[in-house]
Amino acid sequence: MFYVSEIQTTAPRRFQTRLQTLTYAALEKLHIPFERVDTDEAVTMEDCAAIDEKLKMNMVKTLFLCNRQQTQFYLFITAGAKPFRSKDFSSALGVSRVSFAPAELMQTMLGTKIGAATVFSSLADSGNKVKIVFDKDVLREQWYGCSDGTTTSYLKIRTDDIISLLLPYAKHEAAVIEV
Repeated sequence: MFYVSEIQTTAPRRFQTRLQTLTYAALEKLHIPFERVDTDEAVTMEDCAAIDEKLKMNMVKTLFLCNRQQTQFYLFITAGAKPFRSKDFSSALGVSRVSFAPAELMQTMLGTKIGAATVFSSLADSGNKVKIVFDKDVLREQWYGCSDGTTTSYLKIRTDDIISLLLPYAKHEAAVIEV
């Protein structure tokens, strides 16, 4: 059975990664309230079903994408249950066809591994090399569920706090598309 802890409203006692440290420092500095659960390692949307149930929200799906030349990078945030189609994404954003970025670039550019991509990676992208792109459906939700930069801790935050507080703090603007 997939382990999900009781809900907590404080940061972990110890941080596993630099990105996780940046995540909770930003939440504290911006006075963004959150609920958090610790879990077994979760890397698929199926793993997230128990997290959704505990936090009473729907986890987003966050994909790290790039063009063929690996010169343009995108962090695409969409509804967890929605299938990803590269053609639809590229068409809606008006860019050439994209694919999943290599795992090693995810680590060096976003500060995380596969399965832990998160909007909080914008905090690690000080050079603004990664464009943050939201599916319009995500912005319609009151709650935003995502990884804290690890595959074992997940957050529930008001979607508006992500858009109006976190992204400006991280010096990123979000593009919004409908796919």
